[in-house]
Amino acid sequence: MTSIPSPSSRVLPLLRQIGGTVVTLFVTFLGLLMVTFFISNVIPVDPVLSILGERASEAQMEEARERLGLNEPLWKQFGIYVNNTLHGDLGTSVRTREPVLEEVAQRFPATLELATLATILGVLLGVPAGVIAATKPGSFFDQSTRLIGLMGYSMPVFWLGLMGLLLFYGQLEWVGGPGRLDAVYQMSYDFEITQYTGMILLDTALNNRWDMFANAFSHIILPAGILAYISMAYISRMTRSFMMNELGQEYITTARVKGMPERRVIWVHALKNVMVPLITVIALSYAYLLEGAVLTETIFAWPGLGSYITDALMVADMPAVLGGTVVVGIAYIGLNMLSDLLYRLVDPRARV
Repeated sequence: MTSIPSPSSRVLPLLRQIGGTVVTLFVTFLGLLMVTFFISNVIPVDPVLSILGERASEAQMEEARERLGLNEPLWKQFGIYVNNTLHGDLGTSVRTREPVLEEVAQRFPATLELATLATILGVLLGVPAGVIAATKPGSFFDQSTRLIGLMGYSMPVFWLGLMGLLLFYGQLEWVGGPGRLDAVYQMSYDFEITQYTGMILLDTALNNRWDMFANAFSHIILPAGILAYISMAYISRMTRSFMMNELGQEYITTARVKGMPERRVIWVHALKNVMVPLITVIALSYAYLLEGAVLTETIFAWPGLGSYITDALMVADMPAVLGGTVVVGIAYIGLNMLSDLLYRLVDPRARV
């Protein structure tokens, strides 16, 4: 007689998994703070001098060091840094004298919008391309997909951005220019639109301003398309590799022998079993776009987190640089947690 598992036998493993995930995330976050704290202490930039300027007296500089806790031992400084970060205090920008967290909160939606659209396009194009290429190895489509992917890996993103602007904006005038909106629409967005998210496409749609939505789309489609091309190159290559390995499994041969339609074998059974590693690939690609769009944002004058960190680095505004780095690290941690949750939804074995 088969015994029925008690509720506690199902709940305890789940609680252990959740507890293990929380501990892992906390340790990872602590490691991130240790790295950024170490960087802030080894760079040859005096934070007090950056804040007060060269004309400050020695007494003023000593008072500032005391106030900032810079005279304390390193372990205590690290404790203060962790406590401030957990309370949302990422420091004050040297350039603007504004809290870094507020500035990052203003810039991050632009990067999030750009990276999200690029990832969606990369998945919609890369996954089907990889699946089809795996079902027809050595074919013209397979060779073309691999060539396009290789080009995506090889071409510098800044060159793609410049060529895209020259061709599609300068010559053909198919897309909008640098920035998120034309100047006249930017003023309307700042003063007339209720900004629910800071992502212009979503905010303009929620406000039923479809003319502004179209203008924003014309500006974002080229930088998003370039990042999507890079993402698609990576996703299609990995999808092809996963699918070719899966199509060689015995259960696929058995399904074909039993007369199951080829489309169902490929797009349902095989693709479902590669979704777990594919989720990791997509999450890593998304995380890369969130922090790796620096050159793209610079070329297209996109006021996102990447350009914010770059501008801060140029003037040695280390609180802004480190604050932006922490936010990027948190995004990585969050995407890893999301991937772990998706594993459990896709693969029942992960729930055990």
